[in-house]
Amino acid sequence: MGHSDGDHGSDLSADDSPWSEGSWSDDDDEGSLSFEDSGEGSDPESDEPDAAAAEESDSSEDEVAPRNTIGDVPLEWYKNEEHIGYDITGSKIKKRDREGRIEAYLRNADDAKNWRKIYDEYNDEEVQITKEEAKIISRLLKGRTPHTNVDPYPDYVDWFEYDGKGHPLSSAPEPKRRFVPSKWEQKKVVKLVRAIRKGWIKFDKPKEEPNFYLLWGDETDTADNKRQGLSYIPAPKPNLPGHEESYNPSVEYIPTQEEIDSYQLMYEEDRPKFIPRKFDCLRSVPAYEKALREGFDRCLDLYLCPRTRKKRINIDPESLKPKLPSKKDLRPYPRTCYLEFKGHNGPVKSLSVEATGQWIASGSSDGTIRVWEVETGRCIKVWNVGGVVHRIAWNPSPDRHILAAVVDHDLLLLNAEVGDEDAQMKTKGLLQIEELPQEEDNGDKKPAVRWVKHEKFDGIMLIHHKLSKKHSHHPFRKLLGLPIAAVFHPSQKMFFVATKKFVQVYDLQKAQLVKKLESGVREISSISIHPGGDNVIVGSKDGKLCWFDTDLSTRPYKTLKNHLKDITNVTFHRKYPLFASSSEDCTAYVFHGMVYSDLNQNPLIVPLEILRGHSSSDGRGVLDCKFHPRQPWLFTAGADSVVRLYCD
Repeated sequence: MGHSDGDHGSDLSADDSPWSEGSWSDDDDEGSLSFEDSGEGSDPESDEPDAAAAEESDSSEDEVAPRNTIGDVPLEWYKNEEHIGYDITGSKIKKRDREGRIEAYLRNADDAKNWRKIYDEYNDEEVQITKEEAKIISRLLKGRTPHTNVDPYPDYVDWFEYDGKGHPLSSAPEPKRRFVPSKWEQKKVVKLVRAIRKGWIKFDKPKEEPNFYLLWGDETDTADNKRQGLSYIPAPKPNLPGHEESYNPSVEYIPTQEEIDSYQLMYEEDRPKFIPRKFDCLRSVPAYEKALREGFDRCLDLYLCPRTRKKRINIDPESLKPKLPSKKDLRPYPRTCYLEFKGHNGPVKSLSVEATGQWIASGSSDGTIRVWEVETGRCIKVWNVGGVVHRIAWNPSPDRHILAAVVDHDLLLLNAEVGDEDAQMKTKGLLQIEELPQEEDNGDKKPAVRWVKHEKFDGIMLIHHKLSKKHSHHPFRKLLGLPIAAVFHPSQKMFFVATKKFVQVYDLQKAQLVKKLESGVREISSISIHPGGDNVIVGSKDGKLCWFDTDLSTRPYKTLKNHLKDITNVTFHRKYPLFASSSEDCTAYVFHGMVYSDLNQNPLIVPLEILRGHSSSDGRGVLDCKFHPRQPWLFTAGADSVVRLYCD
């Protein structure tokens, strides 16, 4: 919005501006406007049509809509066009010819009220402001309110009246009587209490609640049924009558005569008790002939039918599952088969890994013992012992490469002939046996152990420990049950012996029973001890694996039922928090077993992987499993005469 192209106001001084204070007075009435410095005047009669035109001006946007309908589009887009926009009918609005400065100056000189005209760029027209709008602009230029009836500085009205009128607020302290109980109120309360006790004041009696009940509702929540002692069990309600019991049922509910005749051929318990019939009105319905009989049967049912209350708890089954960590966070652990060791002709019954993890020994029922190189899978040594190899184990000392094998009824110690020359010399010197003096006969007593030099192999035969002194010790003369497996404690002088039902813990120094663990399984098949020494796992022939926390209890902390057949062996890893179990169902399970140093925190047991790959032979599957001493690898021996290595 701006003035016309002539810019008439640019040639005037600030005092000669038509918006100055002397242009018109605010006290003029609505019909006239006085211009003191307007220059050339005009007669009053010529002002009347201009005033009427000013009152009918369409400059007010509240009354008349804009003629141009282009919306918020910038006018610069129409700068090079012949039109400026479109009207409401969609026709183009032609641009009018612009006046020059000389024409505008002459027009302003002829028309004294031309300064009240404003050019509207949006609609491309000149708009003349009214007298009311001129007054509002004049008051805004003077810094006043737009309307004259508004008082910007009204008188202050005090909404509060004070008694003193001199001081609006009192600064006097609170009196003591406001903090001390009133004795007059106390006397009033005593009078009211005395009147209530003597019956002078009577209260309204509580309104009696109407004794209504739900005819078909549940009776368990009613006050009459909340008894002391035995809980009230409501009788089951009979089924509500349906469409069949109606006196005017639909046609599809009414049986035909053939269906009624077929009912007579049914058994009485299968026959429907009520046959729908149709009547014209309710008055035509006869009495029910079986009402008395069914009422009597209902009473018998209520009297003789036993009822029990079943408490059901709505629990989400997913909330009962323990929140276990993700398998990705528990890696590494053996997952895939990396290598196979083939060479045996019979089931591989036992495995043992050397202390450094470089070699592995296997014993089979074909009467051979083989030593394998772990990294390459190459067989470097074979012994044909001529009997079934039940168990095999390496010497835990890394510089004494000795193999212990149970062949039939004997224990055979062999020189593995691996390692450097110094280690082999030490091994040969340890296995060298001298002729011992014959002991005198003590009647019928026979020695428990015989030390014999093996004729065929570089080794000796013996039964017990203290290999350096060639001395056998038999500390336990009597065992409470048939021994199945035995292991040493990793750090203390303790000895664990597993029988069919129990695990007995002995102190080797005192030679006495210290603790007895109750497994609760059918028959124990294997046992393994955690490297910390406080936790024991036991495998059974009914497919259960029991975890014992010896510091916690003599009963299992956890019992896992994963395998479908007998568990052949269980083992702990020496370095990683892993343990595994092998079974005759041709599978091996790998678990995460974290034991915390905090005694208040229970061990964390998470199943990780099921290892498959062995085939069944004569109904048997995986016969043994052992962990690598340094890597998270698992070796399994199967009845299919194959040894498998599983890695991450």
